[in-house]
Amino acid sequence: MLPEPRAIAVKPPLSVTGGKGNGVFTPITRGSGGILRLLPVNPGKSAARAQPGQEFNHGLVLSREPLRPGRVFTVRIDRKVNSWSGSIEIGVTALDPAHLDFPSSATGLKGGSWIVSGCSVLRDGRSILEEYGQDLDQLGEGDCVGVQRTATGELRLWVNGTDCGVAATGLPPRVWAVVDLYGKCTQITVVPSEPPGAEGTEEEGEEVLSLPCNQSRPDKFPNSLDSENSFSGLELSEAVSSAILSAYDSSLLNCGSLIKLSNGHKTAERRRPLDEFNNGVVITNRPLRDAEMFEIRIDKLVDKWSGSIEIGVTTHNPNSLEYPATMTNLRSGTIMMSGCGILTNGKGTRREYCEFSLDELQEGDHIGLTRKANNALHFYINGIDQGVATTLTPPVVYGVVDLYGMAVKKAAITNEGRTALRPHATDDFNHGVVLSSRPLRTGEVFQVRIDKMVDKWAGSIEIGVTTHNPTYLQLPSTMTNLRSGTWMMTGNGVMHNGTTILDEYGHNLDRLKAGDTVGVVRKEDGTLHFFVNGAAQGPAAWNVPPAVYAVVDLYGQAAQATIVDDAEMLPLVEELVEGGAALSPGSPSSGASGSDLRFHHLHGSNAVITNGGRTALRHNCRSEFNDAIVISNRSLRDGELFEIVIQKMVDRWSGSIEAGVTAIRPEDLEFPNTMTDIDYDTWMLSGTAIMQDGNTMRNNYGCDLDSLGAGARIGMMRSAKGDLRYFINGVDQGIACSGLPTGKEVFAVVDLYGQCVQVSITGATGPVDNSLSTSNATEKSFPLHSPVPGVAHRFHGSCGKNVAFQDDGCRAARVAGYCHGIVFSMKELKVEEVFEVKIEAVDEKWAGSFHVGLTTLLPGEAPLSPAGLPASVLELPAKATWLVAGAEVRRNGVLQRQNYGCSLERLAVGNRVGVKRCADDTMHILIDGEDMGAAATGVAKNVYVVLDLYGRVTAVSIVSSTVLEEPDGTKPPSVTSEPYSEEEEEEEEQPTPCESEAPPATAALGTMEFLENHGKNILLSNGNLTATRVASYNQGIVVIAQPLPPGQLFQVQIDFLNPQWTSSLSLGVIGTCPERLNFPATACSLKRSAWLLQRDSVFHNSLKICENYGPNLDTCPEGTVLGLLVDANAGLHLYVNGMDQGVAAHDIPAPCYVLVDLYGQCEQVTIVTNDALAVGGESTDVHGQGDMEKADMVDGIKESVCWTPPMDVSTTKTCEYHALCTRFKDLLLLPDDYFTEDPKFSLCYCESCHRLRGDEAYYKRGDPPRDYALPFGWCHFNLRVNPRLEVASTCKKWHMAYHGTSVGAVRRMLDQGELVSGSTSILSCQPPKADPQGGGCYHEAENSSQGRGEPQRVVLSPTLRYAGLEPFATKVHFQDPKSQRHQVAQVAFQVWVRPGSYKPGPPSVSAPEALDPRFGPTDIEWVTKEKGATVLCGLLVHVE
Repeated sequence: MLPEPRAIAVKPPLSVTGGKGNGVFTPITRGSGGILRLLPVNPGKSAARAQPGQEFNHGLVLSREPLRPGRVFTVRIDRKVNSWSGSIEIGVTALDPAHLDFPSSATGLKGGSWIVSGCSVLRDGRSILEEYGQDLDQLGEGDCVGVQRTATGELRLWVNGTDCGVAATGLPPRVWAVVDLYGKCTQITVVPSEPPGAEGTEEEGEEVLSLPCNQSRPDKFPNSLDSENSFSGLELSEAVSSAILSAYDSSLLNCGSLIKLSNGHKTAERRRPLDEFNNGVVITNRPLRDAEMFEIRIDKLVDKWSGSIEIGVTTHNPNSLEYPATMTNLRSGTIMMSGCGILTNGKGTRREYCEFSLDELQEGDHIGLTRKANNALHFYINGIDQGVATTLTPPVVYGVVDLYGMAVKKAAITNEGRTALRPHATDDFNHGVVLSSRPLRTGEVFQVRIDKMVDKWAGSIEIGVTTHNPTYLQLPSTMTNLRSGTWMMTGNGVMHNGTTILDEYGHNLDRLKAGDTVGVVRKEDGTLHFFVNGAAQGPAAWNVPPAVYAVVDLYGQAAQATIVDDAEMLPLVEELVEGGAALSPGSPSSGASGSDLRFHHLHGSNAVITNGGRTALRHNCRSEFNDAIVISNRSLRDGELFEIVIQKMVDRWSGSIEAGVTAIRPEDLEFPNTMTDIDYDTWMLSGTAIMQDGNTMRNNYGCDLDSLGAGARIGMMRSAKGDLRYFINGVDQGIACSGLPTGKEVFAVVDLYGQCVQVSITGATGPVDNSLSTSNATEKSFPLHSPVPGVAHRFHGSCGKNVAFQDDGCRAARVAGYCHGIVFSMKELKVEEVFEVKIEAVDEKWAGSFHVGLTTLLPGEAPLSPAGLPASVLELPAKATWLVAGAEVRRNGVLQRQNYGCSLERLAVGNRVGVKRCADDTMHILIDGEDMGAAATGVAKNVYVVLDLYGRVTAVSIVSSTVLEEPDGTKPPSVTSEPYSEEEEEEEEQPTPCESEAPPATAALGTMEFLENHGKNILLSNGNLTATRVASYNQGIVVIAQPLPPGQLFQVQIDFLNPQWTSSLSLGVIGTCPERLNFPATACSLKRSAWLLQRDSVFHNSLKICENYGPNLDTCPEGTVLGLLVDANAGLHLYVNGMDQGVAAHDIPAPCYVLVDLYGQCEQVTIVTNDALAVGGESTDVHGQGDMEKADMVDGIKESVCWTPPMDVSTTKTCEYHALCTRFKDLLLLPDDYFTEDPKFSLCYCESCHRLRGDEAYYKRGDPPRDYALPFGWCHFNLRVNPRLEVASTCKKWHMAYHGTSVGAVRRMLDQGELVSGSTSILSCQPPKADPQGGGCYHEAENSSQGRGEPQRVVLSPTLRYAGLEPFATKVHFQDPKSQRHQVAQVAFQVWVRPGSYKPGPPSVSAPEALDPRFGPTDIEWVTKEKGATVLCGLLVHVE
């Protein structure tokens, strides 16, 4: 436990503000309602705004008497603060102060009021003159401003004695002066001022500030007006605004409630250091001068508390400050050093500011600070300058010291050691380190769930491992302070021993919510991997020793976490890279192709090699710009690409990365300061110059390395001919130089020069055509959930008076002033619907934040005053309004929450802002598609969106669309999940109407390829048959070069999906020639002659025309084949794996061109050549196998040498599992007449296919209805119903069940048209299995003991999980004719069974566990002995 400071001494010449005085200083006390009670002087002459650090308005004061004609009412600005925007406003009003209901600001005055605000003149809140006089917001302390009503009724403004001209005319004869202490202006004083020729004399009286009628006056007033550090005034009634009348007094000093000052206010001491740990704030008695040192010495420490002193600066005047318990609780105008970090306004902005920690200081140590003339703030520890803490220090700041401590700062352990929590999480942000009780085993995943969060701090949970035994470790305040044996994931980076080794690693931990999980595992090869919500983030560190303890740091927002047991741990996402963990796209190893290329351990003196040799960085990047040459660990092969990605840049230097090759071996290279100093056997690119041996060979090469930023990829390759080529973001820049020695080794060499600080090898190796199939960019991005363009949202006609609508109500612009910009949505916002706008224009001359939120006020019923809607949405009269302004959340104008999300004040042109009301009655704000989390709770059901174009933001346009609710009768056809529905066709040949017609027979397609004109992130390869998106998530549009002929099917296959992104590809047709088309970022932005299929909707020119069409394209897995066809009636069809989804759109023009947008997850597609025969032709026995004997068939299956299956004559592109099952069925040589003619009626129920169709797991059938399960994991081949069966027309009312059988019994059952008992498999490689219960169900021998006259007993089940057990469905081994691999297969029948003919009962075969949760032990097995009670409807095949 560290000792806690009890007393400090301040070095001259400054003193700290004190508490109780000794006759010289006047104490400040508190009055009712928490308002400061101040002693007034010079009654009515001065006014100050109470709590200027917490409030910016309610500072309105008026003159006591009406203005006399020609007399100037002048005030002097005494104090300003930098916390707010805006400043003093002044003018006149015809309203009598005695009967006035004070508004929050002067611009809210109506009924004859003229106000000068900034450089605008407003009458009753409406702007009547812009760009008038001098901008009042620019006036400083000491400046004077006045107003004058002339005898002719004119209003004039005077600034520092200068007349600014006529501001308004037609003033009534009786007006009062108005002054609004708004924003930065916090205190003013009335001063005498008489312009030339003014009427009246001083004897007529002088103006003073008016008191409200219910406010008492003091009995006597001090006389001094000269003191610079005084502040006093009167307590205000709650009926008036928060402005307080005040005058100056002699010096007044203040401090925290538990501070005792002594030694001429040079020493501060906490009064009860052993009982209290806070309320120890002291502030200097005056602002710091430029370059003035404020330094303190720690005099005394107590051992009871940990934590220590905090020191910094604040813009808050100590005389008007309501002292917080700790300075970190102050949310404005404060910069503090705490520990070894910097906190600005209570939030951490620099975690590792210096090597010293204030928590480790001892008695006698000195701490100081100074504010330089360039606004840089420096801290000093024992006289040593710790460097620049911030460059944005306000000009007027006071020194502040917080003698702060907290009772034993350490995390508490509960729940039998499973749960850790940080006590007092709202008061302290660190000291939350916990370690596992034992070392982790190799491969053991340590995972915790975040239970509780607080939104007060920045940063969040950190997790990692350490070699330190928790028994002997003195826990630091944060684990990143530990300088040995520690690896931590913090934010989205990885730190080793307190030093960052990976900047852009994985998912940002700072954005996790309560309920999210994080985990860590050390693998057998010594690599360290992290998991976020079960998703592997990839290797984070290498060579981690085996005996490490898991460590969790409950830092910042993370307040409580619990270890996740194996039983409740979600299954971790499967590793995506063969032999290694799944790599995050943000990881430097992302997309690695298994290359052994690394950086060599020999390098320049300022270079550091980390991440297992994959990452190189220049340390001390802000003080050193060179000596950071790195070289590859081996020579490059001919045609091998060495590619790196720039991960970090600084803007301190000129010049940037240099890259090339050298024939000098690393062991022989004497690493100079820069690459240009290597004077032999080296070829390189510097900027746009190609250099050899330090001399420029050519300028103006195709790329400029100095212009590249973070995320850019640079590749270099020596060809077999000796040419050196460069690749930027995967694009070949052409030959840089020729003549490189072909028989000599060359090494890649990189100079981390100037602005370039860190690079990593992407792992893209081999010929360039093979190395650019996926993106290796490390660009940091969060998933963008952009709304789907459709029927666009609109603004309501009711709006603020300064708003003008454009683009059919989709664009709103503020055409005058800085306010009166309220707009509403046209309709109520539906649940989970996003209303999103894009910032179109900003005006930097205004300050203030754009507002967005939800309101219960009906726009059409908004109460309109004569001036229209209120000037600000904060004044909107409504039952309930929830708003976000800046980073604040307000309800009905009352502050509910601070520091929410990204501040709306920072919005720029192009940013998107959305609002959403979720199903849990919370309001969420989205910035550029990123959800900022719940802003408000308890939001009403029926709400409208409300926006306020206030301050900087002057124009927005809607980019979101509403959700269409079409009647069922208008919805297009879709793939149904029910293969046997009540509406199925009566014909026996069509028992499964869920499938649509197959594509028509057409002539084979001609050569189709992608056009060279495409999105900027597209790379074409494979003869322009393959398109790959090589960067970002958009700009991936490709178009077919040839028009699509009518009646011909065009198909592409999804090759690669990147789970980093959301959403996926879209495709469609355009009716314009694509040769010169300028492609937008996404296809949904095409608004001319474009038809697009996106998700499960159809769009025409960006407007949604159809919903619930076909499967959701976002769920299509890799390998899915998507096709488009325009029929003879100009209807557009979508095909998914060869299955027609019906007409998507009509009236498609001719010619039209196919368009594919590789968006989000979809990164690569390939054109599939459709050269198969048409569906619907007669089946022929190509190989003449139809009459083969069963013995021949057996040999064909067992040996796979006598027979091969016929060629696939279907144009239906199925999945691989479907094709495998089809090949096995063909091996059975079953007559085709038993199956439906159209092979499209065979359904695959593998994981991908049934998810693609959206199948439910269970359905009902029959009369009365009864549940049955779909045969997930099997492949279904539809059977013809025997026309001789009289029940064929009535079987729709029968129930559905399954019967597992052997391969040898399939043909006999098909011949008889119903199930038979006692069938064994002649193909089984193992003996037949008898019924374990002695019931003789399926697999008794032919010569069963069952009596000949006894009815046959057949066992069925409503689920294949039971009927597919091996005692029923025996396994058979076969060799796949295509892959030549040995496989194991099972067969079963899907049957209709007549209700009442069977008896449900307990299972006759024991199972180790419950097989199907829908069916209990009393109804999982059905037994029938009735002949003719079953009808075969499908053959099912399962291959392991």
